[in-house]
Amino acid sequence: MALELRQNLKLTQQLVMTPQLQQAIKLLQLSRVELIETINQELVSNPVLEESTGEEQASSDTVAGDAAAQPPDREVPALSASDQEKTPWEEKAVEDVDWSAVWEDEGKNAIQSFSFEQKEQPNYENFISSSGDLSDHLMWQLQMARMDEKEREVACLIIGNINSDGYLRAGVEEIAADASVPVEMVEGVLRKVQMFDPPGVAARDLKECLLLQLDFLNVSDPLVRAIVENHLSDLERHNYQAIAKATGVTVPQVALAVEVITSLEPRPGRSFGGDDTHYITPDIYVYKVDDEYVVSLNDEGMPRLRISSFYKEALKNGLAGDGAKDFIQGKLKSALWLMKSIQQRQKTIYKVTKSIVKFQREFLDKGIAHLKPLVLRDVAEDVGMHESTISRVTTNKYVHTPQGLFELKFFFSGGLRKKGGEDVATQSVKEKIRQMVQAEDPTKPYSDQQLVDLLAKDGIKIARRTVAKYRDLLGILPSSRRKRPVIK
Repeated sequence: MALELRQNLKLTQQLVMTPQLQQAIKLLQLSRVELIETINQELVSNPVLEESTGEEQASSDTVAGDAAAQPPDREVPALSASDQEKTPWEEKAVEDVDWSAVWEDEGKNAIQSFSFEQKEQPNYENFISSSGDLSDHLMWQLQMARMDEKEREVACLIIGNINSDGYLRAGVEEIAADASVPVEMVEGVLRKVQMFDPPGVAARDLKECLLLQLDFLNVSDPLVRAIVENHLSDLERHNYQAIAKATGVTVPQVALAVEVITSLEPRPGRSFGGDDTHYITPDIYVYKVDDEYVVSLNDEGMPRLRISSFYKEALKNGLAGDGAKDFIQGKLKSALWLMKSIQQRQKTIYKVTKSIVKFQREFLDKGIAHLKPLVLRDVAEDVGMHESTISRVTTNKYVHTPQGLFELKFFFSGGLRKKGGEDVATQSVKEKIRQMVQAEDPTKPYSDQQLVDLLAKDGIKIARRTVAKYRDLLGILPSSRRKRPVIK
């Protein structure tokens, strides 16, 4: 078969994203911390870009602050790929840029993306230091323990096999084989490690963990030890009657022993889990002024950018050679696009939050029970953007409202139909279930079917399996495990 060349015409549609649009999309979905990190990286890599100290931009900041206090005066173009044709940020050739106009506009427009007024620096009390984990804590104690080199080697293997809850997850036979020592030696070293802080650490199961803590506290009550050794399953089900019958004591005596057991820590490594409290700085504040809600962007801590005056003068006075001029113009263009993209990001977040506030006014007034069902399409149609843009805007962005601090994603959820045709958000249903469980009689907790019946009285029709699913998501135990015995 002979090979031949042919020319064909083919009509296709192809989406082409400019580098500037890609940058705008990337910045839009970044969290506040990630955005600050990205800006700092640009400050390092782009010599044309500088961080303003504030004093020299006082007049510019005042103008920018006045502009930022008002809602955007024009439609904000969406940053999704499908909205590319609407985006007015068309790339221009470097030689076509009017740099004299850039110098005039840079001071009053590009800075609008950043801090609009002089504010105090973050309080040092809001910073946290990293704390050591459980393994570090145990290794520190090992250094002070009286052990020979071989015992220390075995102890290191034991500590290395302790999980974050404080339990030993390797058998003594396995550790003995790894260390090439007798099992009896591993058992002896394990008993020494089990005397380390926190009490109960290096236990192999819950029973051993609780017994170690009882030894540490010098609790010698035979009933307490009997319950831990033989009746943990009945204790889990709160079956005090069965424990009393098996041990030959009264139910009140069992209740007193249970109080001692429940004061113990079933997960001794919990305090060393590394789950430090991290403070979330909101991206947006929503205040109620008179009878209206005002949306305000949080610019505190954001670097304030400007173009370097040194490179301005180099281009104005022609001091840069051809190669240097091309380099400076390229970096200058990159800096201006970064400023414009961040400014666009802030305006988009403002518009989306404004729309959410409009839809969720009852929630802001009355609380979570009045949260309305809301989907991305509702906000997208309201602000004239694509749903993917709304998704990016609401990811990892937090808003401080009169009802508390929430991620923007929180306001989007499906709903259930109430009697009369009104919809109620799933978050509101979960909150009702939580309140019902909190108000129930602990000796007669509501079953899932009883919760269904109670919700039906409020006009919410919901299946029992859906109630069970919401209860699990809320971390609420089944009624059989929530029940408390009647102590007489």
